[in-house]
This record gives sequence, C-alpha cells and structure tokens, in this order.
Amino acid sequence: MNANHQKVDVKVVNGFVAEGHGGNPAGVVLNADRYSAQQMQAIAKGVGLSETAFVSTSQTEGFKLDFFTPNRRIAHCGHATIATFSYLAAQGVLGEGETSKETVDGPRKVVIKEGAAYMEQLAPRYAFSSDWTEQGVAQKDVLEALNLSADKLAQGLPIAVVNTGNRFVIVAVNGAQTLAHLAPDFAKITAISDKLDVIGFYVFTTETRQHTADATTRMFAPRFAIEEESATGMAAGPLACYLHDVVNMNKQVFEIRQGEYMLPASPSVIHVELSLNAGKITSLMAGGHGKLMEERTVSLVRD
Repeated sequence: MNANHQKVDVKVVNGFVAEGHGGNPAGVVLNADRYSAQQMQAIAKGVGLSETAFVSTSQTEGFKLDFFTPNRRIAHCGHATIATFSYLAAQGVLGEGETSKETVDGPRKVVIKEGAAYMEQLAPRYAFSSDWTEQGVAQKDVLEALNLSADKLAQGLPIAVVNTGNRFVIVAVNGAQTLAHLAPDFAKITAISDKLDVIGFYVFTTETRQHTADATTRMFAPRFAIEEESATGMAAGPLACYLHDVVNMNKQVFEIRQGEYMLPASPSVIHVELSLNAGKITSLMAGGHGKLMEERTVSLVRD
C-alpha cells in the first residue's frame, strides 16, 4: 500500500436481523480515537453503506459513538448502534445489562438483553401538517413526493413529524399493497426533508405478514444519501409512539417490520418498549439483534 495511505479495518454488521437473516448493514470501526471528523467522513464514504459507526473511548459513558453517512455526520443511528453493541457483546467485550453511548447529541442508555441490544430514545414530540406552515410544507406536498393520492392514506391517521431524538415524517397508508407500490420522488422528498429538518419519510401500514408485528414500514432518506433503508431504529421509535398516541394501540411493546418491500428484500425486525407515566410516554428503548456479515478494509489518505 502507498505510504500516504492507511488501511482501516471495518466490520460489516447487519442490525435488526430477522431470524438471523436480512437486517440493515452498518460499518463498525473500532479504536476510532485516532481519526478526525474529516477522516471519519472519508472512511464512511469509502465504506459506502448507509451509516458507519466509529467507536472511541468515552470519559463519561461506556463508549463514544460517531455516526456518518456517505455524505454527512448524523447525531444518532439506530441500526448502527444495534450493530455495534451486538458485535461488542458477541466478542465478549460487553455482558448482559446496562451500558451507554456518548454522542454529539448527548448520552443515551444502551441495554444488552439475551444478546440483543436496545438503545434509549427520548419522549416524543409531534408536529402535524397544520404546524408546518412557516416551513412552507403542506400535506399535499408529502403526498406528491410519494406519488400518493389522499384516498391511499389510512383513514383518520394524520401525517406527522415525530421526534424522539431524530425527526421523521410518519405517513400511515391503507394497506400492504399501497406500501409495496410506492413510487417516491426522491428530489421532492429531499426538498421537504430540508424544509422540515427531518431525516426522511417513514411510511407504514398496520397490515402485516406476521401476526406478531404491529406495523410494516418503508423508509426513504435521500437527504442523507439513503434512497431506501431496510431497518431504521431511530424511526421505529417515533412510529411506536405514534401507534400508541395517535393510533391508540393500548400496549407498551411493539414489533416493527421493515425491508420486506425493498428490491431486493431485506426483512428486518425492530422491537420498541415504551416507558409510561400516567399513560404518557416518558422514554423508550428500541432494539434487536445484530450479526457480523463480513470484514473489509478501506484506504484512508493520510493528512
């Protein structure tokens, strides 16, 4: 290798695998204290996955995690968190029980339970279409971005921006066929995502293939160079809150399926557990299993 290049070892770990298969691949780079933010961005671009997690030492938490898409830093990433902590647990670095991650947006609790990793998210905040007027976005704009007619929405379930640490547009459609045949306009989704300052669109239906599942979803985030993603833990949390507060599902534990309608399909399962106080969500944990799929190297140009 050229003396001006450094070899970086990257674990590719699928987060939120379903019965040991599918899931969403994330890059995991250990011992990342040596890298600057600019170098992390270059590595993430070289890895080319939707997100790469960089694991460093923390003075206050179990680990420090920095997340990068191929084109920018992101405050949190669900599947990369699950991938990282599941891998650390599988390697014996972590045991069962509670640990934590330090991020650019503050600390978050992480729990290892029966080999699965669960991450903390915040109590939800909602903004419905009537709240978006200052941003110049209306419900019809979201429908146009998804090439949906209004009659394809689930009756009585409004489109909302939901924030539990990251912001997503949550859209309820009227069935699996509608979800499967979405034809997203990525330029329009990007423009709306910029105006509303969201990660992307999380479109769901409560019509599912598995009797255990509460919703099946698709996630589009072209603003972050992700046209479609097979598992999004930071979006499943907001959706579980929406299912509880808006759909009025009277339960605390939810199973969210994602990736079934991608081409090619990559089925994923995300579990969300809500913490309630007098019926109000105070926090939540979203989690699942991770699986090491491959190891690769990326060449980094030395500064």
